[in-house]
Amino acid sequence: MIDLSTVIAGVSFPVGLMNASGALCVTQDELEALGKADAGAIVTKSMTPLAREGNPHPRYVAIDGGSINSMGLPNLGYPAYAKLIPELKCFRKPVIASLAGLHPDDFLEGAKALHVAGPDLVEVNLSCPNIPGKPQIGYDFEETEHLLRALRDIFSIPFGVKLPPYFDPIHHQKIADVLERIGVAFVTVINSVGNTLVVDPEKEQVVIKPKGGFGGLGGRIIKPVALANVRAFWKIWGDQIPIIGTGGVENGIDIFEHVLCGASAVQVGTILVEEGVGVFTRLARELTECLERKGYPSLMACRGKLQEME
Repeated sequence: MIDLSTVIAGVSFPVGLMNASGALCVTQDELEALGKADAGAIVTKSMTPLAREGNPHPRYVAIDGGSINSMGLPNLGYPAYAKLIPELKCFRKPVIASLAGLHPDDFLEGAKALHVAGPDLVEVNLSCPNIPGKPQIGYDFEETEHLLRALRDIFSIPFGVKLPPYFDPIHHQKIADVLERIGVAFVTVINSVGNTLVVDPEKEQVVIKPKGGFGGLGGRIIKPVALANVRAFWKIWGDQIPIIGTGGVENGIDIFEHVLCGASAVQVGTILVEEGVGVFTRLARELTECLERKGYPSLMACRGKLQEME
């Protein structure tokens, strides 16, 4: 029997596979469906102080090779998720609360609410690219450190960060230095590739409405960027800080590649939206078949084993 379990920040996951925040995880019904599915955890939608409807529709479109979206953080708000999180514990799998904000003070307010709610882990979203007029905090290293220091003073539970994609080794090293100083418990990479544009040539217009058609790119098309970020941080940290790989997962081989690059677990977004929660059963089966064929007894046995050419 292949062991697909993993451990992140002392928390045990029955399967190292879960939803990415933003994918079918806004409402109570969606969160409970994740609890009943073969996912290894329940990750909430990135939450803000007040409930948000998000950006106008159409704001998500599947494209060849993935998806483009500009959702605008639709969510129920901190108070609603703080009430829901204890109820989700009945599914006997980790609950990860995704924390967001439109202003640094929002994060601190949310941290206090989550401190009481008691999720197993908190994922601080520093990388939403789809709020008009709001920058991604994860690209400002000084602001990131300032915010995380303040959050560290509030949290008594392990917390990590969800980062935007970085494209320069210097940026990987700079943010890695910040996260080491803070002592984050894990890192999730990557969020969608922000401010991309998809054109419908027949209609001669953009395919989504918000932000003039600019949105975050996800799905298979971003897998090379996601794998590069997972690998870059693994080469810096090794197993010092667990990495959750996100981006481009459509099948079991994709999960294997993320773990081979150094991920301890994997999140799925676009393929979950397209297939529904049944996708976790398929992905776990395909991953098991891949590991059996490769001769690995467990998911963690192949972590970080990617070889470079001599």
